[in-house]
Amino acid sequence: ERLYRICEDGLCIGCGLCQSVAGPDRIRVVKTTTGYERPIVVGPLDHATVDTIYDVCPGTRLEGLPERLVDSETHTDPTWGPYRRIVRAYAADDEVRFRAATGGALTALAQYLLESKRVAFILHVTASKTNPTFGERTISIDADEVLAAAGSRYGPTAPLIDVRDALDRNELFAFVGKPCDIAALRNYARHDERVDALVRYWLTPVCGGFMPPDGMNDFLSRFHATTDDVVSFSYRGNGCPGPTRFELRDGRVISMRYTDLWGEDESKWTLPFRCKVCADGIGEAADIAAADTWPGGSPDPTTEDQDPGTNAIIARTEVGVTLIAAAERDGALVIERDIGPRDMDIYQPHQVTKKYAVWGRYAGLRATGRLTPQTERLRIAELARARGVAENLRQARGTRRRAQQGKTSEPTPTPAEDIA
Repeated sequence: ERLYRICEDGLCIGCGLCQSVAGPDRIRVVKTTTGYERPIVVGPLDHATVDTIYDVCPGTRLEGLPERLVDSETHTDPTWGPYRRIVRAYAADDEVRFRAATGGALTALAQYLLESKRVAFILHVTASKTNPTFGERTISIDADEVLAAAGSRYGPTAPLIDVRDALDRNELFAFVGKPCDIAALRNYARHDERVDALVRYWLTPVCGGFMPPDGMNDFLSRFHATTDDVVSFSYRGNGCPGPTRFELRDGRVISMRYTDLWGEDESKWTLPFRCKVCADGIGEAADIAAADTWPGGSPDPTTEDQDPGTNAIIARTEVGVTLIAAAERDGALVIERDIGPRDMDIYQPHQVTKKYAVWGRYAGLRATGRLTPQTERLRIAELARARGVAENLRQARGTRRRAQQGKTSEPTPTPAEDIA
């Protein structure tokens, strides 16, 4: 199946949009034998449907902010992309700031959108009830529901698995998803005019990737457990970043530092291949992107328990800059001060490194005949030229070698259990 090549070449992110495009009678996104959520063909597919999936899939196509949203007030930084304003801020409500992943900015903004009647609901994610290390799509219609879903989800999550059902409600809403999920929904807007009419706010965290199933299994093996033994799992929150805390079926409750899960620097991160070649971890297609503000990119393990949490917020559009101003005015958000792209370099150095490297990594994929994401308005060739020939060759050769060794590939998706 042509659809499966996206997965086999390691580019599926598991967003679930292909199920919405084809319908659950033809494609089901389910947990597979690899532990990821992947599409499974369950009914007849025609070429036109698969062509549409290739056009909207964030594994095959990534684009920056739509040109119609860039105006004379927009600045464009080579690394950080378009922005109208960048600030350090946090949720005004102490409980929201404490419970959410960093400073609570996205949670506070989502609550504010509902309370101010700007939208009817929020389409976002929460912890999965059936696979606690996963996330799952949820819809919130009030501030309490938003808060209940607060906290990062560093496991497989399919927020767009039934986005057409959300559009069928014919109500204004906000979407909160990873940058690749935002890109997918922007892609889909070319095929369904309701997206631009109804999705009034696009919010995202700046994303360093998520924990692949093998990485989670290795982590849990330290405690002689598997994902089947987990009853609840919290990656972070209740502080900044707050503890990684989980409960096992045998009654054990384990709490540790966030850095004990991820390591104290990015060299120890375990990521899916698709995240290693992401051209947009910084949410260039969103109205607002919110990031951690740890110098060097990781919390200091000796003081992380004392951090109250502050977000760097990139408002990329008029909608975004107007929203944060209104949220500050109405007491939902506290803005400490304005900052700039070079501050973002300090807070998120791994994003800078990857942004400069991705063109060379794509060249390595192309050299082996692998699928390579098409990109627009992300400046990756410009950044590659600035980095120089030697570094681009190093990135290309490294990626080509890993592809030849099979390290960029996945097996053809096979469901982990029977699909009802």
